[in-house]
Amino acid sequence: MRSPGKEEPRPPGNRDASESQPGGVAEPQASESLLGTSESSESEFSQADSGLSPSGQTSVSSGMIWSLAPEESGAQISNAQAWEMYNLETQARVGQYPQSSIMEMTPISVLKSKPSKEQGQVAQREESTDFFARPLWPRKIEYILAVMAYMMRPANLWRFVYLWLHKGGVSFFVIYILMLTFVGTPLLFLEMAVGQRMHQNSMDSWRIIAPWAGGVGYASFIMCFVSCTYMNVVNAWILFYLSHIFQFPLPWEKCPLMKNSSDFDPECAQTTPSMYFWYRETLQVSDKIEEGGPLVLSLSLPFFVSWCVVGAFMIKGLQSLGKGLFILLSLSYVILFCFFIWSLQLEGAKHGLKYLLVAKMSAVYDLHVWSLAGSQALTDLGLGFGPIACLSSHMPQSNNCLYNAFVMALINLATLFLTIPFILSVLGFWATVLNHRCTEKNMEKLLMLVTMGVLPPEAQPPANLHSDPTSTYNSWLSGLNPNIKNLVLSKVSKCNREEWILQVKEGPDFAFLSFIEVASFLPRSIFWSVLFLLMVLLLGLSTMVGLTQGLIGPLQDSSSFFRQQTKLLTVSVCVLMFLSGLYFTRPSGVYFIRLLSEYWTPMPIIFIIICENIAVAWACGARRFLRDMVPMRNLIIRFYSWVWTYLTPVVLLVAFLAILVRCFTKPITYLAWNASSATEVTRQYPSWVLILMFVLLFVVISPIPVYIFYCLANGIPFKRGSGQKRSKSSTSLQRRRQIKPRSCEAGAPWRTPPPAEAEELG
Repeated sequence: MRSPGKEEPRPPGNRDASESQPGGVAEPQASESLLGTSESSESEFSQADSGLSPSGQTSVSSGMIWSLAPEESGAQISNAQAWEMYNLETQARVGQYPQSSIMEMTPISVLKSKPSKEQGQVAQREESTDFFARPLWPRKIEYILAVMAYMMRPANLWRFVYLWLHKGGVSFFVIYILMLTFVGTPLLFLEMAVGQRMHQNSMDSWRIIAPWAGGVGYASFIMCFVSCTYMNVVNAWILFYLSHIFQFPLPWEKCPLMKNSSDFDPECAQTTPSMYFWYRETLQVSDKIEEGGPLVLSLSLPFFVSWCVVGAFMIKGLQSLGKGLFILLSLSYVILFCFFIWSLQLEGAKHGLKYLLVAKMSAVYDLHVWSLAGSQALTDLGLGFGPIACLSSHMPQSNNCLYNAFVMALINLATLFLTIPFILSVLGFWATVLNHRCTEKNMEKLLMLVTMGVLPPEAQPPANLHSDPTSTYNSWLSGLNPNIKNLVLSKVSKCNREEWILQVKEGPDFAFLSFIEVASFLPRSIFWSVLFLLMVLLLGLSTMVGLTQGLIGPLQDSSSFFRQQTKLLTVSVCVLMFLSGLYFTRPSGVYFIRLLSEYWTPMPIIFIIICENIAVAWACGARRFLRDMVPMRNLIIRFYSWVWTYLTPVVLLVAFLAILVRCFTKPITYLAWNASSATEVTRQYPSWVLILMFVLLFVVISPIPVYIFYCLANGIPFKRGSGQKRSKSSTSLQRRRQIKPRSCEAGAPWRTPPPAEAEELG
């Protein structure tokens, strides 16, 4: 009998057990005689299930259970199964799955009894439901390092220095910090929070946040796919250089000889050995982007090896991924710190470091500079591609992702504080050496002209050059008569260290031209070349591992077969990416890579991030979303709610429009190689390439409007909790193989609904 002072918990027997199954189909309800048991029998069942008697003592007479009618026993077992499913959902929300179930602890005599029709239907649905435990990061440090390894793209480091030199210096850096603080970091927090809170991949998370935002995940997936096709080609270039590192002398330090001749290659004789090796030996580049040509076989093998290395790091799933990225990132930072100390001791480093103090106030009033700083902050943090949400989905929901976002932003700034002085010091040394050589050539030319009688004897330069020929030459030149000085300057080349530094170009030219040439000026050049190429390779591989995880993670969540066949999926994705990327190993491939990385990538990325921002801030509700996160102060909630709702959408929209206006008003150019003159020339991209660029842009972002039209056609509301009943098709979209958290319904907490409510909430 029930104790009068206690209320025993009731199993969800008011609703049919089939309705309590997530994603189940409504079954005919049992009669009231089967479901509505007497008060005493119900109390006895609940007490027996918990192993407690009404008086609170353990053990209960088994006869009280076995005396139940078979129909009542079947209904109660169905209710117990419903409670079991509810427990499974609750434990799945925190990443823990039970080792045993209620039905496994059912007495043998009950299992031997003839099962009812309802019991068989429930058991059948339970077997068909595909629950899987989402793996979590073993340690939080592995998660942070994995995200940081994905963010550290080598191309972003050289691009930042290029923008520093040409877009305002310190002024650009201040603008960048503002954009990183008030735009980049809040959006990084947003992506991390969505992945962590939803515990889903980058494709499914946005569909849970808001039905209309379902296409955002697909757009990110396509963007990640396109980026993977060409970004690993840079690692293939590095492997090609490393394959020639054991030659003596190094092939980029000396021009090659012509066949059956003792003369140097005439094309190399007109330029530098490092530039000849880069364009002619490595890329085998064409003169124009229109001249495609066959695949460069010498790059195809390194490209295949680079994808094999990426696949090896990911072959065992999250466990090997975390440890592999930990090794890659740690070695990269150790080498970077060594280069930072070494570069400060180079001759002429001070001439490059002085640009750390240059500031152009005009950059503050230039909207294009602000848009460049904003897009640089977004690409530095790796937003919009999907791996951030994918990697964060393997963190427990109790994790403070706001703290993680600030830590990663600070690490990004610390990396820039190491990289910028290192690159500027190297550029200062490189410009100093080139200036010395220019001065020596001018003095040799003046001696020859004085000997020939073209110049008067007063124009003869000093015969003895000290360790600093540039200073000696400039001191002698400043002491000449003004007329003689003007005559001398008209006969020689202009040597200007600052112009050499500002000649640094955007893209991979710094790594494969400037630094490689700098290393050839130093003793033990092989050691410095290997160390630098190894650092760039480690950073490039870590980025590719993170991007590839953005492809493999959603595919694993989409099918139980892919989850069971992780190795097969990893190999298949790597092979597909290798075949797709072979197009960029053609002679014109480097021109397409520059087009995608410099002009195309910012447009779809900013558009995708705008849609992500709107989904959380407007469709879900920024304040409600933040309140459901880890406990935060009300001031922080109000601040980020305002930032997500008003600041970041406006800034992103202005940056997107500024980039579009720039594309239509300014010519889009690329740096090409002219074999006849052995020089770099600036060419304009043809119109068909620009059309192709915008077609690819439409392909990437098309899932977003397509999904919106789908929602309109099916009557799916813009946000949850709008009072409209969701259609059957909308409900089926929300059913997944893994237990999902609640979407943004007004006023409801983030929880898994009990079995009796599962059908109502979908």
